Amino acid sequence: MLTPVTDPDGAPFWQYAAQGELRVQACADCGELRFPPRPCCPHCRSFDTEWHLTDGRGRVWSYAVPHPPLLPDYAAQAPYNVVVVELEEAPRIRLVGNLVSEAGAALNSLDPHRVRIGARVHAVFSDGLVQWMLS
Repeated sequence: MLTPVTDPDGAPFWQYAAQGELRVQACADCGELRFPPRPCCPHCRSFDTEWHLTDGRGRVWSYAVPHPPLLPDYAAQAPYNVVVVELEEAPRIRLVGNLVSEAGAALNSLDPHRVRIGARVHAVFSDGLVQWMLS
């Protein structure tokens, strides 16, 4: 399994995910939610940040189903889905992940034919990663 490469701005996202929480960076001055994490608010230019706990609900905004040739570790699981999820409480924030049958399930645990744009999903966590399940 691949592990995320973190930087100082994004490291808290992964730390919270390891605790089973989906948090996104927010400006401590204007409250603007943002993802990916970055040092400065694009709205008001403040450098003061905090991490906002979300309810982890969203909708499939887009998806793809990769097929071989892929990296060997992924080729063994193909076909599988890769989804872009738009958060309900922050529609401008979109997160990439996989839609799975249950937390910790393999990337190919859900038939790719079941994935639909607009489908309601919720975040689940496994080994510090954020995955998605149909709601």
